Amino acid sequence: MDKLHCVGCYCNDYNHGLGSAKECWSFESAKLIFRKEVPIDQRPPWIQAAKQFPNCYRRTGYVYVGPDQER
Repeated sequence: MDKLHCVGCYCNDYNHGLGSAKECWSFESAKLIFRKEVPIDQRPPWIQAAKQFPNCYRRTGYVYVGPDQER
């Protein structure tokens, strides 16, 4: 996995030296998994396609659910 997968993540600023950090504390152990990115105000069913995200990926205003989850 490379840091391009971190774009948009809440903690991505640490990959660019925020607080004199060299990288996000989750980067080395992160793995790519398939998840659905669901806006917090979207009601089920969640029929959008699953995408690959790091397992530690967080973005304000979204939740991440399993690729087969619709409710």
